Amino acid sequence: MNTLYFGDNLEILREKIEDKTVDLVYLDPPFQSGKNYNIIFDNKRKEVEGVTAQIQVFEDTWEWGPEAEKEYSELIQGKITKERPSARLIELMKAMRGYLNETPMMAYLAMMAPRLLELKRVLKDTGSIYLHCDPTASHYLKLLMDAVFDPENFRNEIVWCYAGGGIPKKDFPRKHDVILRYSKTDDYFYSPIYRPYSPGTLQRGRTRVKGKYFDQGLRPEGTPVNDWWADVPKITSPTDPEKLGYPTQKPEALLERIIRASSDEGDVVLDPFCGCGTTVAVAQSLNRKWIGIDITYLAIDIIEKRLEETRNKGEEVNFKIEGAPADEYSAEKLAETNPFQFQYWAVSKIPGGMPNERKTGDRGIDGSIYFTDISKPNKTGKAIISVKGGRSISPSMIRDLEGTLKSKGADFGILITLPEPTQNMKTEAVKQGYFQYVRMQIPKVQILSVKDLFTKPISIKLPEESIIPAYNMKKIKPKEGTLPLEEEEKE
Repeated sequence: MNTLYFGDNLEILREKIEDKTVDLVYLDPPFQSGKNYNIIFDNKRKEVEGVTAQIQVFEDTWEWGPEAEKEYSELIQGKITKERPSARLIELMKAMRGYLNETPMMAYLAMMAPRLLELKRVLKDTGSIYLHCDPTASHYLKLLMDAVFDPENFRNEIVWCYAGGGIPKKDFPRKHDVILRYSKTDDYFYSPIYRPYSPGTLQRGRTRVKGKYFDQGLRPEGTPVNDWWADVPKITSPTDPEKLGYPTQKPEALLERIIRASSDEGDVVLDPFCGCGTTVAVAQSLNRKWIGIDITYLAIDIIEKRLEETRNKGEEVNFKIEGAPADEYSAEKLAETNPFQFQYWAVSKIPGGMPNERKTGDRGIDGSIYFTDISKPNKTGKAIISVKGGRSISPSMIRDLEGTLKSKGADFGILITLPEPTQNMKTEAVKQGYFQYVRMQIPKVQILSVKDLFTKPISIKLPEESIIPAYNMKKIKPKEGTLPLEEEEKE
């Protein structure tokens, strides 16, 4: 059951997840914040300086266009989901479109509505769903949740309070998120969560229950947690041991509380927007089965490495990944349908491969490898990765890469091509000579086909013992001058 799915969660829910098979859903979807989020990679080796890169993880900006129109229309017609929309949901969507018109908010809600319908379908009758959002859209999302799950199945509006970040000059600081909790029916699983008593209560040695003091003393388990949570700190400090550098990352304590409250050991937990995988990691640690879905391969790669690190500590971790390329054919299909995700996937297959920021005008640089080189002033060597997802290839690609190596001061380059490289390309690569690294001679240009990426080990020459990992799964510290992981309120 423990499965990571790479792809659109609506499609995966519809085609891969059976009816009434999930005990708990937690989703932390985009908030319709109007922001674009980056992840920052930063090395942690003291002898290496200045190795910082960032990449856009996802865009939380929406606009009404053909795709939003299609999702809206097909939802109303009952064509986009297995779970048929109720008359209540249809009327609500029509009313909201009449009120909001073809705005970014309406586009966002047209995306969310069919996904909520499918999440209801896969949820067991005893199951619960927690939708994490913020005040930007929480009022609209509550209407959607009422229409999908019925108002009588609303359980809590949990307010998660936290500190840290910027202070606006003309507003109260915005320091809380909203978590909407619904059950599928009135026969739902719930295990009360308790927290320690305050020092004052402990000193008095008694507590108030239903308006009366009782003589037996305090409950050994503590006091019940209510619907406002101020005791779970947000991950803000660069030195926080949980911090991965992934935007919108939530603390493990938050997910642990939710998972303990609404699932039991052996139950299935689903996160359809799993990001860096906190839900997956906590479900794994609490002996739950889990399903994670994300549309970016970068997220899948981070979660895979996160789980592998848990396995390396001696814990048993069994999981599979579906939707990621498993052979040449599926890799070619990914290159056709989503070139950027294909690039991320190809770069991730190279040891130490760090994807570049998604942008135009990158001169064919899709990733980098950094390694320790004490002969250099900054103690850092660099390789460039260029990915070509088209069928047409030629020796000119080798010459272009060589020019980029010179202009960027890189030591060597790796060219990844969809088809097998031609003999002329191989000859041109040999002409570029070698990079001398300690006692190794590394070809200045190495060529790999997609077929080569499926071999173990990959036939490539690298200074492997000196490679700086692309992901530090302990903590990432942004350097001065880099963009923030999350924009705070303007001061």
